[in-house]
Amino acid sequence: MPITLANIKRKLDGKIGDNLTVVAQAGRKKVTRRRGTLKETYPAIFVVDLDQDENAFERVSYSYADLLTKSIQITFEGEEKAS
Repeated sequence: MPITLANIKRKLDGKIGDNLTVVAQAGRKKVTRRRGTLKETYPAIFVVDLDQDENAFERVSYSYADLLTKSIQITFEGEEKAS
């Protein structure tokens, strides 16, 4: 079964409140790695509350399309690569 945006949202809905790491492509040969907690999911985006010890800002949001196109990868604590 092909992965759809609705499938991705449904999976993330069950993970609200879990700790995760987001690895995002930030340009040519550059990646950013952020740790935080999955806070909320909306119809088009999801919100991650970031660890304040490591980041200068509180929250970041990503679209489900970022996961589908592999622009970002998320890993939940205790799991291997989720997407």
